[in-house]
Amino acid sequence: MISQLELDKSASLPTRRRSVSAIFWLLLLNIGIYVADHWLQFPPIRCLYLYHDSPNWYQFITATFCHVNWSHLSSNLFFLYIFGKLVEEEGGGFALWLSYLVTGAGANFVSWLILPRTVVSVGASGAVFGLFAVSVLVKISWDWRKILEVLILGQFVIEKVMEAAQASTQIVGNNSRSFGVENINHIAHLSGALLGVALIWILSQVPSGKPKEGQQKKPYLKK
Repeated sequence: MISQLELDKSASLPTRRRSVSAIFWLLLLNIGIYVADHWLQFPPIRCLYLYHDSPNWYQFITATFCHVNWSHLSSNLFFLYIFGKLVEEEGGGFALWLSYLVTGAGANFVSWLILPRTVVSVGASGAVFGLFAVSVLVKISWDWRKILEVLILGQFVIEKVMEAAQASTQIVGNNSRSFGVENINHIAHLSGALLGVALIWILSQVPSGKPKEGQQKKPYLKK
């Protein structure tokens, strides 16, 4: 009987939480592009930056994987792992990639609309702030344990994200496309978070196909 109970227990363990793997591929992609850009000095990587004076459509996405220096990358990787892991545990790998790309590219697009054309934008901070918003909203429920978790996480996150803002999304001066002047793109931070909220709201409006509470599903008659 003991062996049977142990087998049943071990069989039920994997179903308690979603397996997490997409976040590691996302981290590796960011690290790989940084290595190719700064260590291997691979020139085509610079084509992935978002040049505000003459952007290509794909640069709104690819710029979210590029970083100015190691400090910029490491701070984004830290928060990307925390929030990305939470999103993947709740919604799976597709939800993580969708949230990252939509909020990251959207934040870059808003930045391109507002900021001067003498700017080059790189960094994952827009996507990080978007993932933060998504990870908090997907955990909101009337369960007191979930509310307590959100309050504790939110307090820590807001404080630490603001402290790390100097190392987050960088905007590089582009008078002659030189990469020496670094600034903070607060527009990307704010728009990334707002896009995360909008993404959750849009997905919540999509019907799940399940019958509403108190509404019985009509039986189908075979002909």
